[in-house]
Amino acid sequence: MTSPNLQSSFFNKGSNNSDRKIRYGVVGLGAFAQTTALPAFSNPDNSELVALVSDDPTKRLKLAQKYGIQNTYSYEEYDDFLRSGNVDAVYIALPNHLHCEYTVRAAQAGIHVLCEKPMAVTVEECETMLRAAADNNIKLMIAYRLHLEEANLAAVEIVRSGHLGDIRIFNSLFTQQTVAGNIRLQKAVGGGTLDDIGIYCINAARYLFQDEPIAVFATGATNGEERFQEVDEMTSVILRFPGDRLATFTCSFGAARISTYQVIGTKGSLRVDHAYSVKEDIIHILTIEGKTQERTFKSSNQLAAEFVYFSDCILHNKNVAPSGEEGLIDVQIIRALDRSIATGSFVEISTTGRQQRPTIEQVVTVPLTHETPELINTVPPSGKS
Repeated sequence: MTSPNLQSSFFNKGSNNSDRKIRYGVVGLGAFAQTTALPAFSNPDNSELVALVSDDPTKRLKLAQKYGIQNTYSYEEYDDFLRSGNVDAVYIALPNHLHCEYTVRAAQAGIHVLCEKPMAVTVEECETMLRAAADNNIKLMIAYRLHLEEANLAAVEIVRSGHLGDIRIFNSLFTQQTVAGNIRLQKAVGGGTLDDIGIYCINAARYLFQDEPIAVFATGATNGEERFQEVDEMTSVILRFPGDRLATFTCSFGAARISTYQVIGTKGSLRVDHAYSVKEDIIHILTIEGKTQERTFKSSNQLAAEFVYFSDCILHNKNVAPSGEEGLIDVQIIRALDRSIATGSFVEISTTGRQQRPTIEQVVTVPLTHETPELINTVPPSGKS
C-alpha cells in the first residue's frame, strides 16, 4: 500500500497574511493543563500564553513564575479577565460541569473558546454553548486533539481508500487506573468512564465509519471498591451504525493501561496501538489478505497542534473543525448510553446532522520538545507522576 505524504504544510498556509499572535488564557490548572497544555505554548509561532485562571493561589504564583506570565486571575475575577483586553482566546480545562458556564461567559465577552471534551455534561448545555458562540460571533472549537493527529487521520485515509474492503467492525479498549478522590470518579462534576475516556472510542468509531450511530446499548460493571461508589468501574458499549455495522468498546478506570482500536473490513484489518495517547508513539498494524505490515508514528505535540490550528482559524477567519456540533453529537450519544444502562435495552438515537469529517488534509504536526514538568498542587489520575 502506498501512503500519502503526511508531512503537514500547515505552517505555510496563510503565513504571510499576519504576524500577529493569538493571546491565550488557560482556565483551570489541573494535571492535564500543567503537563500538556502550558508547555505546548513554547512551540507555536502564532499563539502565546498570557494569562492563567485558577482558584489556587499557589498554582497561579508558581506557574506564572515558571512561564513568565504577568496576568493571573481567580475564578471570581474571570469576567474582569475576559474584559481586560489582554486576551483573544481561552483554553478551558475545567471539570466538565463548568464547561458551559465558562464558555458562555467568554463568548459574551467576545473571546474565542477552545474547550476540552466532553463539550458539556448535558445536550442542553451544548446547545446553549452553540447559541452563545453564534450570537456573539466567536469561534468555538472542542479539543479533539486526534482530529489533527497523523496516525489517526492516516487510519481514516486507509479506511476511505478501500484497501480493507467493506468496513464492518470497530472494536476498542481504553482502560487505566484512576485513584480514589480524582474528579473523574465524581458524578456531580461530570465524571464517569463514558464522559472521560469512552468519548475517544465513540468519536473514533464515528470518524472511521464516517457516519453516526442509529441505536446504542451499554452496560456498566464495578468490582465493589469504594472509589467506584459514584461511577461504574467500567462500561461496555455497542453502537449500531447504518448498513448493519457494529462498533463495540470497553472503557475502565480500574484496569491496566490499554489504548487500542481495530477496524475490520471484508478484505483486511487495521489495529492501532496507543491509539488515544497524547505522548506515546502510535503504531499501525495493517493486515490485507493475510499480509501484515507495521508502521510507527512518532509522538508529537498534540496540544501545540491544536493551538496552532485554532489560532490560524481565528487569524484568517476560517471555520473550525472539530466544532461545537461535533461535541454536541458525542454528548447526545453518551446521554443515550446512560439511558440504555438505566433501562437495560437498546436506545434508538437520531443525532445532529454532520457534514464535515476529519481527513488527512487536517494533519498538523508539531515536534514534541518538552519533558513532563513537575506538578504543582495536583496529581495525575493514576496518582503517579
